[in-house]
Amino acid sequence: MRKIAIDGMGGDKAPVSIVQGAVNAVQESKGKFEVVLVGEKNCIEEELKKYNNVSANISVFHAPETINMSESPTEALKKKVNSSIQVLTRLMKDGEVDGVISAGNTGAFTASCLLTAGKIEGVKRPTIGTFTPCEKGVGFLLDVGANPECRPLHLLQFAIMGSIFVEYMLKRKSPRVGILNIGEESSKGNELYIETYRLLKESPLNFIGNIEGRDILKGIADVVVCDGFVGNIILKYTESFFEIFRGKLKENTGNSIWSKLGLFLLSPALGKMMKEFDYQEYGGAPLLGINGVAIICHGDSSPKAIMNAIQRADLMIERKVNEHIKMRIKS
Repeated sequence: MRKIAIDGMGGDKAPVSIVQGAVNAVQESKGKFEVVLVGEKNCIEEELKKYNNVSANISVFHAPETINMSESPTEALKKKVNSSIQVLTRLMKDGEVDGVISAGNTGAFTASCLLTAGKIEGVKRPTIGTFTPCEKGVGFLLDVGANPECRPLHLLQFAIMGSIFVEYMLKRKSPRVGILNIGEESSKGNELYIETYRLLKESPLNFIGNIEGRDILKGIADVVVCDGFVGNIILKYTESFFEIFRGKLKENTGNSIWSKLGLFLLSPALGKMMKEFDYQEYGGAPLLGINGVAIICHGDSSPKAIMNAIQRADLMIERKVNEHIKMRIKS
């Protein structure tokens, strides 16, 4: 049976949201996988007592230390070798679990995955990808923060890994790959993007050329490639945009009976739209290119987000995403 370890102490709402999300995920899976909650054992077990008949598919692995959100990843990894983040990545390296998840310190989790589990052979740099809701369903954007400075070969490999992820997770044959740039012409952008264009043009990927920022939401490309500096800005902007949109909608609706009636009639459509743009629906962002499955969750993750992250990690394992990456990078 597949096993997924999750940082029980990571995130703003740990361990409450983590435990509830894990319990919900196991209940919904009906025995498909096991979840290992890693962290301060007494604290996590006390939280588990809130639930009746906790599944035998949930276990606790003790880790006495926690890396806080504000800590320097480098210093924390040196000082806290028995932190929940370090322990769960060691479990993956040792083959005790198949995948790991954390809503804790992103830098520390990413570094621990890289240093402990290592990279897939041939991968120059791991990359973080995220789902991008759009007119035509959902796309995939990478890198969104792991690599602020890149070389053309890195972006080529991001495109390969993102294409495989979309092919096997979203079931899209020959995903369309685009480079995020300041114009559609091949001569646009700096040296990094001009050379990346050439590499992708020569690759066997379904490369459609450069796309602009407005094209992301249009869904012109299934996989959008950029460096982590640009990608992280886009990610944070879109996260805030839809929160502001929700607030402005309520603010400008007014208190008249006609406004309230109009909002009531629109609520099913608005609810569906907001659900498509809600990060909780996607669980977290996969860290691609390491030896193992890793999902990075938002620090403010709700139980719903944690549950979806666990289910997505299990699906990545089931569909052998890493094995496909290994073969494609090698070839």
